[in-house]
Amino acid sequence: MKRFIIALTFLFALGAAQVSDPLLGRAKVSFSPIPESPPAIPGNAITPAKVSLGKMLYFDPRLSASQLLSCNSCHNLGLAGVDIQQTSTGHGWQKGPRNAPTVLNSAYNVAQFWDGRAADLMEQAKGPIQAGVEMNNTPERVVATLASMPQYVERFSAAFPDESEPLSFDNVARAIEAFEATLITPESDFDLYLAGDSDALTAVQKSGLKVFMDKGCVACHQGVNVGGQGYFPFGVVQRPAGSIRPEADKGRYQVTRTPSDEYVFRSPPLRNVALTYPYFHSGAVWSLEEAVTVMGSTQLGIQLDPQEASEIAAFLTALTGRQPVVDYPVLPPSTADTPKPELDVTAPAG
Repeated sequence: MKRFIIALTFLFALGAAQVSDPLLGRAKVSFSPIPESPPAIPGNAITPAKVSLGKMLYFDPRLSASQLLSCNSCHNLGLAGVDIQQTSTGHGWQKGPRNAPTVLNSAYNVAQFWDGRAADLMEQAKGPIQAGVEMNNTPERVVATLASMPQYVERFSAAFPDESEPLSFDNVARAIEAFEATLITPESDFDLYLAGDSDALTAVQKSGLKVFMDKGCVACHQGVNVGGQGYFPFGVVQRPAGSIRPEADKGRYQVTRTPSDEYVFRSPPLRNVALTYPYFHSGAVWSLEEAVTVMGSTQLGIQLDPQEASEIAAFLTALTGRQPVVDYPVLPPSTADTPKPELDVTAPAG
């Protein structure tokens, strides 16, 4: 009975807060707070052994042919899961074609990569390892590298105890997926606001939230990740500048080969966006306010005035959550059987 009374009191208080702050009621229709616990991954149970192994693999540069690049190179967990580069630098100092999205909260996205070509984080983990412009490796070489180190063999057996061949390229990706699913950022000021604390946002941030919803930004950026849930043309109303939307990159069309998907991209999630510059798939814009202004003109056909852009940018800073604290793992030492680094850009790995 006591618990019922406490719960009822909380609900009344929350209802009163929404009455005194109608904006909160509107926000709760379109947005959800980041939960404290990581989301479940269908077909890939998140276990401590798997997460621990995935963390090691995430930081291990020996997954790359050069043994210089790790997942953390382009998705630096000390930098909100990005590399603060216009486009990432890969094998042999090659430049990738797109800006690296943040890995934080990525388990909440409908799909991975700007064009959604990976259905989940497991599939995504395989891509950069094999891409010639990124880690330039092969599944066979990855497995041979890890199998040459007894500690990794033991770790895979512990993480995948029911499998006849625990150490496989698929399980490399599964372990990384399990670790990445834990990289969530709850307790942002906006989450506290959604939970009923009307004072969690400043007056300027509330004004920005109102403009964000009134102008229509919420149409593409909603849900728990404030985006990342759908695909939209970049340039719905007005074509962006060529430096922002390069003509050669046709987005999702390169996956589906459907003409209507030309220059269509997955909407970027806006969690921690104040920390994940530069912006857009091209990485061409470094200012959050400029990015907001570009989106207003290209997607909504409106010219946001400087105050509106500033207020929206202020609201977006409230999406910065508690950053994950990850201890750098001590990795197993290489052995005489571990393949040697391959640095030649022209020669295939393996």
